[in-house]
Amino acid sequence: MIRSKTCNSSEEGKIMVFSSITFIFYFLPIFLAIYYLIPKRLKNVVLFIGSLVFYYFGVKDRPVYVLLMIISVFVNYITAIQMDKTEEKAVRKRWLAVGLFYNFGWLFVFKYMDFFSGNLNALAGLFGKEIQIPYANLVLPIGISFYTFQISSYLIDVYWEKIKAERSILSLGTYLCMFPQLIAGPIVTYSSVKKQLKKRSHSFFKLEQGLREFTIGLGLKVLIANQAGSLWNQVNAIGFESISTPLAWLGIWAYTFQIYFDFYGYSLMAKGLGQMLGFRFPDNFHNPYLALSMTDFWRRWHITLGSWFREYVYIPMGGNRRHMLINTFVVWMLTGFWHGASWNFILWGFLLFLLIITEKKGLGKFLEKYPAAGHLYMMFVIPLSWLVFSITDLGQMRLYLTRLFPFLGSGGNTVFQGDFIKYGKMYLISLLAAVICCTGYPRKLYEKKKYHFLTGLFLVAVFWACVYCMYIGMDDPFLYFQF
Repeated sequence: MIRSKTCNSSEEGKIMVFSSITFIFYFLPIFLAIYYLIPKRLKNVVLFIGSLVFYYFGVKDRPVYVLLMIISVFVNYITAIQMDKTEEKAVRKRWLAVGLFYNFGWLFVFKYMDFFSGNLNALAGLFGKEIQIPYANLVLPIGISFYTFQISSYLIDVYWEKIKAERSILSLGTYLCMFPQLIAGPIVTYSSVKKQLKKRSHSFFKLEQGLREFTIGLGLKVLIANQAGSLWNQVNAIGFESISTPLAWLGIWAYTFQIYFDFYGYSLMAKGLGQMLGFRFPDNFHNPYLALSMTDFWRRWHITLGSWFREYVYIPMGGNRRHMLINTFVVWMLTGFWHGASWNFILWGFLLFLLIITEKKGLGKFLEKYPAAGHLYMMFVIPLSWLVFSITDLGQMRLYLTRLFPFLGSGGNTVFQGDFIKYGKMYLISLLAAVICCTGYPRKLYEKKKYHFLTGLFLVAVFWACVYCMYIGMDDPFLYFQF
């Protein structure tokens, strides 16, 4: 059996998520009270310690993970300074290799080691060998994929002499551990926040703006993503062999909405928290479901991850100038594997590579010329790509495809042919809200009427509706915590 690792579910349930009563009514008010009352010169101290406390809540059964993060700050701090001490390229390159080996070494141990062990065991079995590499069965530290990319970008930028090595270990530690974007991004480069770490302003206006963004993100997460996720969970509970074709399409569209509003909502909450603390975080989404092609989609989706791969992998390999096909292949294989140590993520990355290359060879120009065709194409391609992403078992994935496309083969008998009507009625309002919010129109209306009295009342209503949902147990963990 080939094993994969994303996230331990028992750990996942212990994370102090932004959309939780504990975070909103306990941690955040106490933290902000201390943060605003403390002198400016000590704010980074409070932010650093507060971030470690926040992280501890997610790994309290394994407090060594907090120590691992603190050691990472020290290792990368020393490595960058050593690079800055010399102009000899060979010496700088050796220090960079040491830092990257340390950072990605831990990521490999926790996230990928069992995947390789399982595949090597399976491969040995094919040749009749009895070699069995033991599994480590390690629980994935929360956010390790994100903060590994973040601190590695800092080392690479120092090596490239885009920035100087940070002399304040507190500033570097605050950058790496900052709780608003620690465990699920956005992936922020050090150069983009360096000045803000040294000097930033705080005001009631920024606090209000941050609270507004946080509330919008909270609403998208709790009132839309969680509802869509409930429908997807019910489809999984029924069993793929027992759903009708219409329900199969309804289910995969539910997951399509869930993953978008889950991650988009989190990113808005992170951005809002950053504003409260005086930081400006980059946008991570720009109406991706309005894209006309998969190429355009990935300019709009998880923007900071795409920027990371472009700046630190694609362009250094040659970009579009040479070996474009190979470079694109490598980037999408790495993108898939970054999301999870499982064959479905590798297949997902390969599928995206094929789609994007096909669009670069001419399909993209056609889709841009005829927007209606582009939207129809994406309405079909987006949910299918998320199908490959969401189902880790390849056998179950094939079964689901037979439900989406009955001509591919029989997947079993449905419970009853009207199942999609039952679940469609149950989740109609949430699904309609998801469709409307995908258009970007509600955001445009909000920006136009942001300071209207009724807009304020609406946000208050959204906040307390979310609180009620969280109180009755609808505080599902964020999907991207597992990556």
